[in-house]
Amino acid sequence: MRRTLRRWTGVLCLGIAVLQPATAGVDEWNFRAFLDGSPIGEHRFVLSGAGDERRLSSEASFAVKLLGITAYRYRHSATERWRGNCLVRLAADTDDGGKRSRVRLDAEGDGPLAGCVMSFAYWNPAIRSQTRLLNAQTGLHENVRVSRIEESVIDVRGTATQAVRWRITGPAAAIDIWYSTADEWIGLDSTLESGRKLSYRLP
Repeated sequence: MRRTLRRWTGVLCLGIAVLQPATAGVDEWNFRAFLDGSPIGEHRFVLSGAGDERRLSSEASFAVKLLGITAYRYRHSATERWRGNCLVRLAADTDDGGKRSRVRLDAEGDGPLAGCVMSFAYWNPAIRSQTRLLNAQTGLHENVRVSRIEESVIDVRGTATQAVRWRITGPAAAIDIWYSTADEWIGLDSTLESGRKLSYRLP
């Protein structure tokens, strides 16, 4: 389970939850993470800027316990700069069960951000038309396929909410992302190789 969760979190770390108004020009989100229905941590995100120029800072923290003992920890911190739908700068630091990694990317030159590149940025509905996404934890591109699966109802802050499920295939485990009818990201589910279910829900 630890290995499969590690592989999955590598493509999760740039996802953002549904919009909640904050101060002018700044938006904040909090998303709780669950493993088989048990809480394991959260993501917190702050998006600032206006028009095409935006800056996102994110903090992720997971802890998986077994018989009351922490068996696995995951910490991820990232800062992104976006110009329209293009990621132009990324700085990410990750502690994945004691394995530390650091990614620093800039759109200048012919590196991984050359051209117009998107990461696994679930907050942006434009992700649904992509065939290649950047993994923020590794700094590498992954070929993906995004397809519309179904319309259904999911729980959002205790309220049954009409939503559309889209599936991203290509990473280690398929990722189902839920959007409201207003194209807001409101949920996420993924079944790991171990068979356990990882979910993101709004508190």
